[in-house]
Amino acid sequence: MREFGFYISCLLSLVTVVLSVTFFHYSEMKSIEKNVESAIVKGIDPIAVRCAYALPSDNVCVAYAASHQPTPVKTGK
Repeated sequence: MREFGFYISCLLSLVTVVLSVTFFHYSEMKSIEKNVESAIVKGIDPIAVRCAYALPSDNVCVAYAASHQPTPVKTGK
């Protein structure tokens, strides 16, 4: 009987972890969605807002950042 209780406890713990991670990612995506919609209304580039939340290895954001780099100023030295 103790083994059965142990397995039930492990299963409940696993389900709790899965549901917690799912809820975290869902709420994060809803937050990004709201911020992008707000940026569109304010006239801010939505790709810039999306890239604020992206991983550093996101190819779209790497290309976006590379295309929006300021041109270097020559000092004449």
